[in-house]
Amino acid sequence: MIGRHGVAVRGPVVGSALAVVALMAAACTSGTSAAGSPAPSGPAAVTSTPPTHSSPARPAGSRGTALALLGTLAVKGRAPKTGFSRAQFGPSWTDDNDAPDGHNGCRTRDDVLARDLARASTSNGCTVDSGELVDPYTGTRIAFRYGVVSSAAVQIDHVVALGDAWQTGAQQWSVQKRTAFANDPLNLLAVDGSTNAGKGDSDAASWLPPNKSYRCAYVARQVAVKARYGLWLTAAELGAITRVLSRCPGEAAPTEGAASPSVTPRSALTPVRSASPTPPPSPSGVVVYPNCAALVVDYPHGVGRPGAHDHTSGTPDTRFTVDRAGYDANTGRDGDNDGIACER
Repeated sequence: MIGRHGVAVRGPVVGSALAVVALMAAACTSGTSAAGSPAPSGPAAVTSTPPTHSSPARPAGSRGTALALLGTLAVKGRAPKTGFSRAQFGPSWTDDNDAPDGHNGCRTRDDVLARDLARASTSNGCTVDSGELVDPYTGTRIAFRYGVVSSAAVQIDHVVALGDAWQTGAQQWSVQKRTAFANDPLNLLAVDGSTNAGKGDSDAASWLPPNKSYRCAYVARQVAVKARYGLWLTAAELGAITRVLSRCPGEAAPTEGAASPSVTPRSALTPVRSASPTPPPSPSGVVVYPNCAALVVDYPHGVGRPGAHDHTSGTPDTRFTVDRAGYDANTGRDGDNDGIACER
């Protein structure tokens, strides 16, 4: 066969070539190969589909529920803990704060004890001397008595721990806002002392209350606190909270901290040993504590002078409260002479 330009070509070859070109065009247009199977995707293939994120899916919640509020929180990685110390959140339990109940003349610790203890009795209009706690974290009942040793049996927990808050946004705040956060009754619960110590700075991904019946209320409160202050979640934390709330999708997000938690006790009343009354003040008005059990009620990680570091663990630890006067009044509690009394 002679072509239009006098070039001899073979008809069957032209037909085959045209057929191949047609098939290739059809495959490009339809996304399938000549055999009808999906077109292969090689390394050079380009797609406009966004990459899949590892964060768990967020189930939709009804308005006013913790699940619905959970969906409004940002999810990011955890920031470094560099620079964190208890002092970044103001003096422990100071009444000089802008949170609800601030500037009412009483320390925040006593405000929370008066709210959460049944049959609470007080002296001087503020100090809670006795009462009964139904601990939300364990379900046990604790007979509280104010004293150097017995006060430590009931501690005040930051539901969203200060260390967790520091790593999820609080390090960008002013000291005034951090002080309000540390004293906001929405973020505070009276709980069993040893259980609170075991929680430390953990978030929901690494710690939940042993009392499973309280877990829904616990994570709902964490969500409410993080939403109020604009803190973010980690992906692991989001997954843990979502799993808990999926069992109680109607759990309401608390909006204020005026009401004590509702807990069904699981045991008989557990008395705690009472000891001496209020520790005596030093001549400067700073409290002199007779032992570390008494000191850590007010300074959960100890009290130290500015610039001190905890050397007992081999690594610097800045969780203690920086308070020169408080440390100077209690140097007898600094057994290793590292500038911190009763570090833990």
